[in-house]
Formats: sequence, structure tokens, C-alpha cells
Amino acid sequence: MVLMSLCAWVLLFLFSRLGFGRDGGFNIKQHYTKQEVRVTMRDGVKLFTIVYAPKDTSQKYPILLTRTPYSVEPYGQNEFPKRLGLSEKFEEDGFIFVYQDVRGRYMSEGTFVDVRPILNKVGDNDIDETTDTYDTIDWLVRNVPNNNGKVGLTGISYPGFYTDCGLVRSHPALAAASPQAPIADEYMGDDAFHNGAFMLIANFSFFTSFVKQNNPARPTREGNFRYGTKDGYQFYLNLGSLDHADERYFHHRNPYWTGTMQHTTYDDFWQTRNVLPHLNAVSPTVLVVGGWFDAEDLSGTLKTFRAISAQSPQTADHLVMGPWVHGGWQGGSGARLGDVTFGANTADFFRDEMELPFFRHFLKGAPGAQLPKAYMFETGKNQWSKFNEWPLAAAKAQRLFLNGKGKLSFAEPEAASGFDEYVSDPGAPVPFYNKPVLDMQREYMIADQRFVRNRPDVLTYETDPLTQDVTIAGPISPALFVSTSGTDSDFDVKLIDVYPDDAPALGGYEQLVRGEPFRGKFRNGFENPEAFSAGAIEQIRFSMPDVYHCFLKGHRIMVQIQSSWFPLTDRNPQTFTDIPSAKPEQFVKATERVYRSHGSASFIEVNVLR
Repeated sequence: MVLMSLCAWVLLFLFSRLGFGRDGGFNIKQHYTKQEVRVTMRDGVKLFTIVYAPKDTSQKYPILLTRTPYSVEPYGQNEFPKRLGLSEKFEEDGFIFVYQDVRGRYMSEGTFVDVRPILNKVGDNDIDETTDTYDTIDWLVRNVPNNNGKVGLTGISYPGFYTDCGLVRSHPALAAASPQAPIADEYMGDDAFHNGAFMLIANFSFFTSFVKQNNPARPTREGNFRYGTKDGYQFYLNLGSLDHADERYFHHRNPYWTGTMQHTTYDDFWQTRNVLPHLNAVSPTVLVVGGWFDAEDLSGTLKTFRAISAQSPQTADHLVMGPWVHGGWQGGSGARLGDVTFGANTADFFRDEMELPFFRHFLKGAPGAQLPKAYMFETGKNQWSKFNEWPLAAAKAQRLFLNGKGKLSFAEPEAASGFDEYVSDPGAPVPFYNKPVLDMQREYMIADQRFVRNRPDVLTYETDPLTQDVTIAGPISPALFVSTSGTDSDFDVKLIDVYPDDAPALGGYEQLVRGEPFRGKFRNGFENPEAFSAGAIEQIRFSMPDVYHCFLKGHRIMVQIQSSWFPLTDRNPQTFTDIPSAKPEQFVKATERVYRSHGSASFIEVNVLR
């Protein structure tokens, strides 16, 4: 949801919907009618809905529905977008495309609730996003002329969350759904927090534009938030405690930001917003889609697939993971990201060979759509693979141990004692990107890490050059023995692919493969934080989202550990406290130790595919 500012996300949405940059070709207005309707929900609230239907009535068409908090513009009976559906070929193939402003946003009535909790049970007048989806589908199949009685549901990011919700107590007409990069458990690894650390730059930039509305109201063009500088690192450093954001910028008028700041543990506020426990008895066929380099909702993608597979085993569910950023399969070729190329137009291949055949088959009865359980792109080797499961049983857990002199090895250290240490200074945190930026940079997920290699507050460990390819498939699980001179600290872990210096392209490049923060006070649970005792050795263990990556022969595997990643995450003051309201004097330097002795061996567990 918040990888980029709302303005940037809306531009991406408009690029796909309004077709900026599209040359000639299929004319929507010549081939489709447009109808603006207000669909009444069971509690009487009316949701603004736009229906685009083919003018050719010689056959019946399925309905493809997207529900969004980002506006269904263009509004107006005679205003048409330059693109409908998920790609140009969808509009040419013929569907009834339906877009809806969700409850409380833009032209829809009612009250908006950010990531509205799903009710465990619903009575006749109880509402949540599952009932709004059900009521919308029921109205559409009863009232839209020339539909074939089958409905598809899809959406990316926040609309992906609404797609997840539509799978719960779904309408019988819902035959196929594709949640793409969905928010699933916002605190636990999606947009708001990663392992207890607040995703600062993404959330701040998002909530400068995503505000409470007095609806019904059409979008306004108020322009971007003015930072007063181009140096995002210094802007967020000058912000001080997060409470200052409300005082200086939001002025307590954005309840979504304020609510986030008031709930920094995994309390009932967040637990009730977790969609995953509700994904059982799922009736439609499901295509879950995500990108390996999605900085927002990679976790939600993988967890949605796993929840359906585990809790609704009778469901025909499929997973596609490509080398994409958040929504990167929606537009563009998918041939590269930043400096790294993928050897093919991966997004074109997905749209033409997977996505369109999926909906054609399950909504129209067309042949094709022989999708495996998991269709996964292997980064490093740059090839697609088909599997009948994910994670892979054939991928066996192995441990990469931290050793002395910066060595990383599959062999456990033999030394009776040993540690590496650094001083973490919240006044000079480790940057997440190689230049100051105001907004989330999608390339950071794959960026060269050489810019921090020589910092004294970053520990670096690497293997010798590999004598054979090493493919890692599945989650990555750090287990670190640590101590701190403070009472709280972050321990951020990065897994990196180091290219040979003489590589024909990107010689010496240190490509981030996966990285995650971990806020130390949550080492024993995210509901009840616990202070560290200064100098006491404790173990922290956590899981990082899956990868499917081949470290090629001649490359090295690198692990970096640090205690800040700024302003990707907020600063830990290294004093045990409520971080948003931390006082200036509570931001203190701390000496961090990572232990690598035989009895306290720190390691990164990976799943190696042979």
C-alpha cells in the first residue's frame, strides 16, 4: 500500500487505467458503454460503481470487478479511460469491467475504516468488506444486462486486500479471484511494521496524501506534500520523535497516521485487521500474484497463498512470483529493475500467458490456463520454474554461520568464544539508499550495497567464491546471539549476492537479495515488548520473506548486520520506551555485539535446493 507516496501510486493506477503513453490501437469508447450507478448495501449505504460493458451484445460476458480506495475516475457519463482491465488484451477479449469506490471513499457513501476488520459473524445489517463485496456482486449479476452469471475479482495492493476480503463468505457467482500484492496482516510484515520496526519513509509519504474525506467527493488536485528539502535523510533526522510528525505536519487531522502511532505493538487493533485467519472454505479459484522485490506487501502475498493452501485445501489456488516491484507486473515489460536485468520481458509473459488465460478459462470456459500450483521466477539464473507446491520439500534447511574475520560458512564455528561489535548511533543512522531521497525507492530492494560496506556500524560476512551454483528457495531465518549496552536495539539482517569483480556486467556489484529489520524488544513476542539487560547475551530469531534465488558459481554469499536502516525504518533510540514519544535525551549510542562462538553461534538458516 505505501511503497510510494499516494500520488505516485495513483499515477501508476492512472497509467494502467487511463493508458498514458499508449499509442492508438483499441478505442474504449467505440467498443464499450459506460454506466454510473449507486449500488445499495444491506445497511442502506450506496456505493458508487462504474460499469463498462461491451457494445457487442451477440454474446454474454463475465464481470471483472475491482474495489478501490484510490478513486474509480474518470467520473462523468461521457468520460472514458484509455485502458480497461488488467491489460490491453482484456478489453479486446471482452469483459464487463466494474470499478467501485469502497465505502467512505470518494463518491461512495458511508464511513471509511482503514483496513476494516472482518467480522467473525454477520447478521442481517452487519457490514464489513466481505458483505459489501457480496452485496455488490449480487446486484451486478441481477441488474447488469448481458452478463453470463460469472464474476472475477482482482486488485493490487490495497485493492488486493479487498480481493482477499471478497474470498470470505463469497458470493456463489464469484468464480475466480486474483489478489495481487494484497495487504494481509498489516503489522506483521506488510505496510506498517516489519518485525516491530515502523516503515517510516513509506508510511509518512503515503499519509501526507491518504487523508480522511468528507465524501461523497471527487478527487482534488492539491499537489504533493512540500518537504522543503531534497534531502530525505536529513528531513527525517530533523523530525526527531515520530510524535513531531503530528505536531508539525499532520496536525492531528489524519486519523490513520495517528492510529498507527498509537498502536506500536501487535495489539487487538492490528490482530482484528489480520485477514489470514478468515481465509478458509474459499470457493473461487484463486491466482495469488506478487513480486520478489515488493517492498510493501511481499509478506501479504506469500501469507495469503499459504493461508488458503493450509486452511482451505480443497481450493484450487495458484501462486505466481516474478522479479517485480510492487505492482510491477501491471505495466512495463519487466525486463529489468535498476541495474539488474532478467533476460526477458517477464511482465509481458505473465500478462499474456498466465493472467489473461486464467480469467478467460474460469470466467468464459475458454481452454488453457494450465497453471501449476506455483509458477516462480528464479532470480540469478533468470528462468521460470513450475512446481506443484511452495515452499519446496526438496529445499533442505542449512545454516550459514557467522565466523571470525568476516567469514560466512556452512561450517559451525569451533572457537570457544568470539564476537564482533560496533557502536550504533541514532544520530548518524545507516542509510538505506546510496543517495538522499524523499520517497521510497523501489530499486532499494535490489540495490548495490557497496556504499555501506566500510561503515564501522555495519558488520559484513561473506563466503569464499562459490565452487558451484547455490539456489535458495523459501524463507530466510536469522538466529542471532546478541547483546547491547542499551535497553533496546534493532538488528537488521541483509542477504546479498556479491558478483565477481571480473563479471561481464556489474563487476563487484553487491545485490541485495532480501533484507529485514528486527526490533529487539520484541524478541519474545510482538504483543509484550521486553527491555534488554545491558550486556546480557540473548538470542533473537525471526523469519524473512521467501526468495527463489541462485547464487551463481564464482559469486559470494554475503550477510550484513546493522542496527539502523534509515529512513526506511524509524530510529530505535536504544532506550526501552514508547518510541514515537521518545525524548531527545533517550536517543543514545549503544555498543552492539553479535556472538559467533561454538556455544553461541549466530547463523542464517536458508533452504537450499539441490
